[in-house]
Order: sequence, then structure tokens, then C-alpha cells
Amino acid sequence: MGLVDADPDLFKAIGDATRRIILDELIDNDGQTLFEICSRLTMKHGLASSRQAISQHLAVLEQAGLVHTRRQGRYKFHYIDTIPLRSIIERWPIDREVP
Repeated sequence: MGLVDADPDLFKAIGDATRRIILDELIDNDGQTLFEICSRLTMKHGLASSRQAISQHLAVLEQAGLVHTRRQGRYKFHYIDTIPLRSIIERWPIDREVP
């Protein structure tokens, strides 16, 4: 796999505004259920997406490795994992000298 093809799931995941807001919400309050995420998106951001739509967004984030889940009883908790974002910094270093 060449550099051009690296991390397509990651770029797809962060390319959507709703998914970025979900990540922002998990940074603010990690370990949320689908219900909690949907509630926060509606109340804080005015996003009236269905639970199914948010669940699909979470699946894309999970595929990219940005979200991990843990089941506890009948609840499924979602946790952010920023480690995959390191590949962006490695590809385009932020501490590079500007000419």
C-alpha cells in the first residue's frame, strides 16, 4: 500500500461534519451510550439525526479505529481513540520549518 492509499477509512471518517461533532462530544465526555450521544447532538448542536444514522456514523468511526466500544449489561459505551490521528501528523508534520 502506497502513501496515497494510506488510511482511507480515517480520512473518510473525519471528512464528515457529524462524525467530527461526535468525536468532539466523546472528547468532552468519553464513554457515552448511543442514547447519550444522540441527546447531546440534538440538544447542543441541533442535529436531529435518527438513532440509526448516528449508529452508522459510529460504525464508520469504529472502522477507522477512532471509536472503540465496550458492552456492559444491555448498554454499549463508546470511547474515543485518537491514536489513529497520529498517522496524519506523521504524514504532514506540524513542527516542520516553514520556508
